[in-house]
Amino acid sequence: MWDEQQKSIFLGASRKPDDSYQQPEELLLKFGNRHGLVTGATGTGKTVTLQILAEGFSNAGVPVFCADIKGDLSGIAMMGEAKDFLLKRAETIKLEPYEFGEFPVIFWDLFGEQGHPIRATVSEMGPLLLSRLMNLSEAQEGVMNIAFRIADEEGLLLLDMKDLQAMLANMAERASEIGARYGNVSRQSVGAIQRQLLVLEQQGGTYFFGEPALKISDIMRTTRDGRGAINVLAADKLMMNPRLYATFLLWLLSELFEELPEVGDPDKPKLVFFFDEAHLLFDEAPRALVERVEQVVRLIRSKGVGVYFVTQNPLDVPETVLAQLGNRIQHALRAYTPREQKAVKTAADTFRPNPDFNCFETITQLGTGEALVSTLQEKGIPSMVQRTLIRPPSARMGPITPDERKKVMGLSPVAGQYDQAVDRESAYELLQKKAEEAAKTAEQEERQAEKEAASEGGSGWTLPDFGGSSGGNAPRKTSRRSGYQRQTVTETAIKSVVRTIGSTLGRELVRGILGSLRRR
Repeated sequence: MWDEQQKSIFLGASRKPDDSYQQPEELLLKFGNRHGLVTGATGTGKTVTLQILAEGFSNAGVPVFCADIKGDLSGIAMMGEAKDFLLKRAETIKLEPYEFGEFPVIFWDLFGEQGHPIRATVSEMGPLLLSRLMNLSEAQEGVMNIAFRIADEEGLLLLDMKDLQAMLANMAERASEIGARYGNVSRQSVGAIQRQLLVLEQQGGTYFFGEPALKISDIMRTTRDGRGAINVLAADKLMMNPRLYATFLLWLLSELFEELPEVGDPDKPKLVFFFDEAHLLFDEAPRALVERVEQVVRLIRSKGVGVYFVTQNPLDVPETVLAQLGNRIQHALRAYTPREQKAVKTAADTFRPNPDFNCFETITQLGTGEALVSTLQEKGIPSMVQRTLIRPPSARMGPITPDERKKVMGLSPVAGQYDQAVDRESAYELLQKKAEEAAKTAEQEERQAEKEAASEGGSGWTLPDFGGSSGGNAPRKTSRRSGYQRQTVTETAIKSVVRTIGSTLGRELVRGILGSLRRR
């Protein structure tokens, strides 16, 4: 099984012109971090190829992380069974000895149903990555950056979805105050971000964002006998939520890039990633996101991490990313439609030609378990493409039972470490507390004002003071006028005449009339 001196992973045997399989095809471990691509139509053997690669890396002491789309990959945790077609294939490619075994597996699940939960905090994701995943505009991205800045300054932890949502709502209420320091924060921008967060929340973001957050070291474990752990992510439900899947994958790559030290070109990778259904990472992805993936894939090689994309069609992967993938395994493709024909041509043109066969035609004629293989050889030069019969796996092919999965999880080295969510005091709770205190203070002030008003007026009602009155409840004087005197109807009518008379004489006449009336 595990061999400390292992230098390569045996993939299978290449087919010669006389239809014999003799020449072994291998993937050199020292080029395992140069990334790779496994493509092929449904039912052509991609999952088995992924499994034998994972087994090979594990036996070499390299931890592996892979997504299990249909549950078929979970069988890697159980001992393989001697079946006729497996034994026949091993004999055909001269795989001696063909040994069966089980591998150290840790099951993960973002929803916590078929594996240990995986979580990350909003702070770890960061404003830039979140903005790109949600395809925010420049103005909205600016608001997101302001939210993280204010949270840092005011000691507000952004751990889960409700923390970020509460922070944004608080910013909308304080828009004028914040705008004076950091620039305009419009309610429209905040609303747009909240709507995008709602989409992410509906796809399961509440399960992913939170604590305890995953420690990268827990997916880079090795066993006591030196084998690398195979981390299997249950992704059957996750596939129905493509934005959450892309969020998780990009976060994990970014965390690895930030945390791992530079190692250059090691003798074998520190960790290998398999991204199954890779098109979900790129479909309708904004340009900024694709550029981020390209950047991480290009630079993470020097951290000793290999990234392998598994998908049905090579056109699913952008050309800028495709150019970074040195190890390629191409299973059969169909060429019934113009798009499929283009995909076959793209796949054929990326291989170093072999004069023994036409690559374009061969891709459409490959049988189940066969593939065109080209890996990096000495000095990093791609090998000539070979028609290869892929070796049979050592572990079980197909899914395991729920009881078997439960047993494996119970023996997991991380059992109990991530299973229970922790919701400590963070931005949501602190902002809620501040709002409650503010409401309480306002209520107390209102009650004090009512109390003061009641004590001054003798009751809850007050009367206007027109000057000279002894208080709101003073008796009304009718025998004598003081201060402001109420006008009679006649006085009002006469005064209205003044507004229409512009001469001094007119005003004197009016004053005389009013004086005569008052002396009565």
